[in-house]
Amino acid sequence: MKNMGNMMKQMQKMQKDMAKAQEQLKEETVEATAGGGMVKVIASGDKRILDIQMNEEAVDPDDVEMLEDLVLAATNEALGKVDELVEERMGKFTKGMNIPGMM
Repeated sequence: MKNMGNMMKQMQKMQKDMAKAQEQLKEETVEATAGGGMVKVIASGDKRILDIQMNEEAVDPDDVEMLEDLVLAATNEALGKVDELVEERMGKFTKGMNIPGMM
């Protein structure tokens, strides 16, 4: 029974540490650019898009499709960077485990 108690304490500590790491992720940001920096997207560690910035050169009324493509590319890159950040921060908790919904 003593081992079970220790295991429960370890699980509670891990849950607390994971919750803290998730809160810290909300405060972290990543940046991604497209079109040589014409479009920049900033996203939080909890996958919220915080800002989209565009250079004037990116805004061409005759080529709206290019701007859409640049925004899409920068957004997807930013979200990919968030996934990497989450894996880096949370992977230590789930290493070797396959827990659906954890990431």
